[in-house]
Amino acid sequence: MADEEKKAAPKAAAKKTAAKKTAAKKTTAKKAAAPKAAAKKTAAKKTTAKKAAAPKAAPKKAAAPKKAAAPKKAASGKTVTIEQTGSPIRQPKDQRATLVGLGLRRRHHRRTLEDTPSVRGMINKVHHLVRVIEDAE
Repeated sequence: MADEEKKAAPKAAAKKTAAKKTAAKKTTAKKAAAPKAAAKKTAAKKTTAKKAAAPKAAPKKAAAPKKAAAPKKAASGKTVTIEQTGSPIRQPKDQRATLVGLGLRRRHHRRTLEDTPSVRGMINKVHHLVRVIEDAE
């Protein structure tokens, strides 16, 4: 029995010293991490301080009186209704964009738009994919 106790005593002591070493490693790791974390926080504060300081450093210009916006031309009241008859698949991207600009998303989709030269130009560009249903006045 005495031999077993003697063998157990060194094992217990070894476990205690190992536990102390790991605890010491953890505390040193925490101490080493603390300055790094503090450095990150101060660096973050510096960058936010720089960002906040940058707009303040810019000289302020005197506010110029705003001019009244020129009134847009009144709608002539003329409209045009168009329907998409073709698919934009295998068509150039600019023609697809033109269909989207006209507000057409799929075949047999109809839109009534103001009859302006720009809309007429868009219709002319994709005339093979749309048809004009009515020109209302």
